[in-house]
Amino acid sequence: MRDIHCHILPGVDDGAADLDESLAMLEAAKRAGVTRIVCTPHCRDPYFDYDKMWDAFELLRDNADGFPLQMGFEVNHRKLVELGIDAADHLHFDGTNEFLLELSTHADAYAFREYENTIYDLQCRGYQVIIAHPERYRAVQKDVSVAERLVDMGCKLQASADFIAGGRFGREKKPAQRLFDQNLYSFIASDAHNVGHYDCLAKARAKFSVRGAHFR
Repeated sequence: MRDIHCHILPGVDDGAADLDESLAMLEAAKRAGVTRIVCTPHCRDPYFDYDKMWDAFELLRDNADGFPLQMGFEVNHRKLVELGIDAADHLHFDGTNEFLLELSTHADAYAFREYENTIYDLQCRGYQVIIAHPERYRAVQKDVSVAERLVDMGCKLQASADFIAGGRFGREKKPAQRLFDQNLYSFIASDAHNVGHYDCLAKARAKFSVRGAHFR
């Protein structure tokens, strides 16, 4: 099983504080059935430091005893606009065309028109856009058709496993259930910031299925 979204890199964002915590998270991931990890530190303020993040990836890889790790980023839409669309060429999953995009939690449906323009630009550059945790977005919570529109555009949707316990904001379980009911998710990821989030992944994996082959 590939975990496509986690904050396991040491000392670069609000995830693992140091290498010891990174390695503890790696062991928790293995216990949850994860066989490959895409490391996706935050590409947003105040965390983003491209070189530091790559250095942290190399440090973890050198200490991971051969466990398959891949570098990527969780790219905040506002930060991408600030950096410019050309920056996407350095922010996709290393070795693939997959691009993990985070939208604003509080955005309304009108703001999604701008997001659609950015998604189209990314697709024109050849990227498969993956939308991080749509169950957190207020517009999706109010109207599931917002998520349907993203899927119709060719995006893949990724659920963050903590929804099973209510999610980061305590209100994500019901919207996630609606998206599962309509078979809109392609991935469940840990979005792990600590060891405990892998318990959520194991529970979510046992209870829910997703379209595609994420759990193979």
